Amino acid sequence: MHYEREGAWVVVAHGDYDTTTIAPLEEALDTAAPKHSRVVIDASGVSFADSTSLNLLLRIHHLTSLRVAGPPRHLRRLFEITGVDTVLDTRENIQNALT
Repeated sequence: MHYEREGAWVVVAHGDYDTTTIAPLEEALDTAAPKHSRVVIDASGVSFADSTSLNLLLRIHHLTSLRVAGPPRHLRRLFEITGVDTVLDTRENIQNALT
C-alpha cells in the first residue's frame, strides 16, 4: 500500500523481505523515488529483512529524501550492526517521519 500524506509519499511495508519477496516493495520505492522529494517507508510491519532490503533502502536513500518510520527492534538492530543507522533517517513512528 502507498499513499500521499503531508507532502510525503508513504510506502507501507509488512511481512518478510528477502531476495524472493522484495519485488513489490522494490517496485513501489523505485516508482516513488523519482516522483517525490520525500518518501517515507512505514516499516512497523516488517517481520524480517535481510541484506537485500538494506541494499534497496540505501539505493533509494541516494535517489530521494528517505525516512524509515517505526522500524521494529530487530530491524533497528540490523541497522546498527551494519552501520546503516548512521546513514538512513529513521524515526520512531509515521507521524515523526512526516514532520
